[in-house]
Amino acid sequence: MVTQDEVRDEIRLAVPATPEFLRLARVTASGLASRLQFSYDEVEDLRLAIDELCFALIGSRGRSGTVDINYAVHSDALEVVGVGNFDDDQTDPMLASFSEQILTALVDDYAVYRDERGRPAFRLVKRRQPTTDGS
Repeated sequence: MVTQDEVRDEIRLAVPATPEFLRLARVTASGLASRLQFSYDEVEDLRLAIDELCFALIGSRGRSGTVDINYAVHSDALEVVGVGNFDDDQTDPMLASFSEQILTALVDDYAVYRDERGRPAFRLVKRRQPTTDGS
């Protein structure tokens, strides 16, 4: 787990909870991962993970409201927390078993849960793998 002391930068994004706007969440994550010198494959893994987790909150049709996404940039990791602020009630956020398998392969840590205010949320951590030159 990454700690708050290690946060170098923090970016906050609020997007409508519809599939077409989730592209902004992926683009932001990709840009930050590139800044951290993640490999091409690591950036793609992160993009796929963001998709899986956002869709766990909003479903395939979207929802009325927003998804607030907080990106915490660490020296060797990106931590992303998404929280749904929906106008309607929702069942607990859930991942299909296939999505869980995908996420386990793509990121170092993830969770889908309800936050302290009862809102659906997710958290993921993707660490940059050291390169062969040790950086």
